[in-house]
Order: sequence, then C-alpha cells, then structure tokens
Amino acid sequence: MHISEGVLSAPVLVTGAAVTAGFTWLGLKRIDYDQMVHVAILASAFFVASLIHVNIGPSSVHLILNGVVGLLLGMAAFPAILTALVLQALLFQYGGLTALGVNAIIMALPAVMVHYLFGAMVGKSAAMTFTAGFLSGLVSVLLSCILLGASLWATDAQFLKTSLAIITAHVPVMIVEGIVTGFCISFLVRVYPEILFKGNRR
Repeated sequence: MHISEGVLSAPVLVTGAAVTAGFTWLGLKRIDYDQMVHVAILASAFFVASLIHVNIGPSSVHLILNGVVGLLLGMAAFPAILTALVLQALLFQYGGLTALGVNAIIMALPAVMVHYLFGAMVGKSAAMTFTAGFLSGLVSVLLSCILLGASLWATDAQFLKTSLAIITAHVPVMIVEGIVTGFCISFLVRVYPEILFKGNRR
C-alpha cells in the first residue's frame, strides 16, 4: 500500500510531509529510553510484514500490522512506522522518498487512531483484549485504504476507480489483519505485558 514516486501532486506531497513532521515530533516526545527497544521491535515487525506481497487484480496486498504497532505504541507509532518506511524506500524501492510523508500518514495515522479508539480495552479481559486487537487490525487497514484513496483522489479525480479497486482488494486483508492482530495482542499481553506503552495516556 505504498504510493510510488511521481504519482501524487506537489500540494499533496508537501501537505503530507508537513503533517508527518508534526506527528513524528509529537511521537518522539512520548518515547522514553526504556521503551526504545519496544518501539524498535514493533518497527521491525511492520518492516518485515510489508515485504511479502500478494498480487490481486490491479493492486497487491500484504499484511501491514499497523494496528499492532498503533495499539501498543499510540503516538509513538509515527516515528516507528516512518523509520520502517524510510528503510523500505531506500533498500527495496517501496514507495519513494518524495512520497514518504504521505505514505507515513496512510500507515501511521490509522495506527494512532485505533490506539485511542480501542486501547482502553486492552488488558481488561481476554475477550476484550482480543476484540480490541481484531478491531484495531481491521479498522487500521480500512482507514489506511481510505487515506490512500483520498490522497490519489486529491491529486486527480480520475484515480477514483483505482482507489475503489484498492479498497476492495484489501477487504480480505482487513479480516485477516484483524484476526492476526487479535491473537498477537492477546499473546503479548499475556506473556509480556511490559510492552504496553503507558506514555500515551498523557
């Protein structure tokens, strides 16, 4: 779900870069030294999950895991996801450096949103934790698709059909992502509750 170089208009690129810079600055302020390892681990998980692509129609899909990252990191998801996107762009030419700001918003903003929507449910009970994970995985991918479509549409209204095709192709991914995220969050809370990022409640 990366937007490549040369696709978006200059105003969309500039807006994306500015918004990403602001959110990244806020995210960095939430990271303490003791939590740096957790941020790095989750950034690595996001980096690896996005490398395995499956072609479906005019688009390709892959696990994203921004729901996991967002639910556990909150605002700190922005610098974590941005770091992974930079490495993907430099090492594998996924997306592009000029589109980095927009791609970060597409991936990281939904991650932050699901944290504040469903984060309070985590740890309450096994059922609520899994539900929070499932909803975070599903909603984060849905919101990412919508933001991607909006970015393309803001560049050229003719991209509307392409945007709808991308959203449709990702419907199975939303469900799978929800299930995977639910199990991941349930497992982590049970065996390693220290990974829950307390700094985001400020």
